[in-house]
Amino acid sequence: MLRPNHGLNVSRGHRMTMSESTHVRFQRLLEPIHDRAVVFARAVCRSRADGDDLFQEAVLRALDKLPALRDDGAFRFWLYRVIISVHRNRYKRAFWRRLIPMDTEPAAPESTAEVGGAERMRLALADLPHDQREALVLFELEGWKVEELAELLGISVSAVKSRLVRGRERLRTIYTRKFGIEAAPRTSLPIGETR
Repeated sequence: MLRPNHGLNVSRGHRMTMSESTHVRFQRLLEPIHDRAVVFARAVCRSRADGDDLFQEAVLRALDKLPALRDDGAFRFWLYRVIISVHRNRYKRAFWRRLIPMDTEPAAPESTAEVGGAERMRLALADLPHDQREALVLFELEGWKVEELAELLGISVSAVKSRLVRGRERLRTIYTRKFGIEAAPRTSLPIGETR
């Protein structure tokens, strides 16, 4: 996995080229959020390997587009938008892969009783539609505010709330059907509350 500090050493007296300065800037911006961004990419995908691939592809795209980023303070938001964009493009391509299956995704465990809590959550998230999965992961795991999600995803605040409510309902259904676990209904955000 690409770590932000690999291969970007600049020695004293060495004049940096534009490409090197872009790499150094990218490393500086990515390092504080690297681990959270990887976790996010893995969470929105159906497997850890797909998440790692998504992150790698998004990092390459972000590095290529970094000169267009004018405000370094907006990097986190911008990188998550790149990850989501790459994820959506990959999701669209997945339609054709389903018609001609070529991947070797590991089979689900024989018994859901053998599955631990984290694996149950990964399997349940994998069953959600990608738009609900993105919203839930960003809100519940990453701690983004509803307004931030609306801006990031390019949708209204009410659409974000709808995705969160529907995603939670679907997760409860998945937990009940797939794992035999009854989850207590979680109250949705009161009108006007955005965390």
